[in-house]
Amino acid sequence: MPAPLILLVGPRGSGKSTVGPALAAKLGWDFADADELVEATAGRTIAGIFAAEGEAGFRDREAAAVTDLCRRTNHIIATGGGAVLREANREILKRSGFVVWLTVPPELAFDRLRADPTTAARRPNLTPAGGVEELHTLIAAREPLYRAVADFVCDTAARSPDEAASAILDAWTNSRSSSGPSPPSSSG
Repeated sequence: MPAPLILLVGPRGSGKSTVGPALAAKLGWDFADADELVEATAGRTIAGIFAAEGEAGFRDREAAAVTDLCRRTNHIIATGGGAVLREANREILKRSGFVVWLTVPPELAFDRLRADPTTAARRPNLTPAGGVEELHTLIAAREPLYRAVADFVCDTAARSPDEAASAILDAWTNSRSSSGPSPPSSSG
């Protein structure tokens, strides 16, 4: 059984950095955010990394952060929305802990991002369209990758962060008491 580690995947605006600390508090664990680690080690924002090193440079830094974070125990880890793009990241996520895919409709994710005063300065557009159109495109393209790594799917649209954390905690507890692998379950 993997070390006590719960990894949150999903698009930007799905609630990883909000649900994660709530879940960590319930377990008495630490919370870490891969995007924050990338920014701290680079000494600049994600937007600054994209401007200086391009997306490939950012993805290299993101892969190093995922590898580092997956070595920890008793942590809730929020990954970046695109962490699942690299096969090596998907493999390490799957073998390192319980992976939870946070789902959200693109419109709600966009509303959440607009309400966050740091988003515009920290996060670059990843498609020419930007905005809600970008979220539609990215979520559709990444859905199979999120699904491939997920041990549990948690819809955050109609849940408070505390409710989502409770649902994840229940699923994680049940997964540790069951024997053998099972297909991803969904909590809608």
